[in-house]
Amino acid sequence: MPVQRWVLLRHVSAAFPSSPSSRSCRTHVLGSIRSAAVNMAEEAKKRAAYCAVDSNVQNNQVVGVGSGSTIVYAVDRLAERVREEKLNIVCVPTSFQARQLILQHGLTLSDLERHPELDVAIDGADEVDAELALIKGGGGCLTQEKIVAGCSKYFVVIADYRKDSEALGQQWKKGVPIEVIPMAYVPVSRMIAKRFGGEVNLRMAVSKAGPVVTDNSNFILDWKFERAQNWREVNTAIKMIPGVVETGLFVNMAQQAYFGMEDGSVKVREAPISE
Repeated sequence: MPVQRWVLLRHVSAAFPSSPSSRSCRTHVLGSIRSAAVNMAEEAKKRAAYCAVDSNVQNNQVVGVGSGSTIVYAVDRLAERVREEKLNIVCVPTSFQARQLILQHGLTLSDLERHPELDVAIDGADEVDAELALIKGGGGCLTQEKIVAGCSKYFVVIADYRKDSEALGQQWKKGVPIEVIPMAYVPVSRMIAKRFGGEVNLRMAVSKAGPVVTDNSNFILDWKFERAQNWREVNTAIKMIPGVVETGLFVNMAQQAYFGMEDGSVKVREAPISE
């Protein structure tokens, strides 16, 4: 929680001593503060998305369209530019959600069979570290997201200020998503915990009984690691475990990240130059 928000919450609590009516007032004020924070984050997502689309999308391109809440704003802006500038853009989705967004906005839908090489892919992230290593897959679309990013000449990440970290795990506390074949989720969980430590949990669905099932009909494990790792080596090692489909570690893949900040600006981070 930012310092200024903590101070404000402390003052709110002091201003409303405990009583039925004061508790109601305090709840209302705290609700308004949380609502303002959500609105700030949404505006930050929008600014990052618009800036990334304006800076990286040109006429006659094939664009990979990511998944998640931030990508909604990117597709909004992409559709605006296509209408206003008469751009010829072809879109390749990373998920069912992305496919629906493309169709709802009247954009041209394609796939990797027809367009196996993309000019640029734009996607969100759950966390981005100082070297543009990412954790992705909070929405369960990590495998298709990584395939599309890997087929792109240029991969751009969009996020709000809450996803910006010096090191993975600093902000995102839900762990690294790992897509697995359903029959293998128990042995894979045991192998990861034994080799790398931490806790591995099968992701359970919210609006249905049982586990989350991906677009590829697989399960998702969430690995809550205990310490910083050599993410490139860890990613490779986990992918070698039989039954693992893909990990949510995107290492040395993103070239740029756009962060919408609390002050209304957009911070752009470039990937470090490989030696």
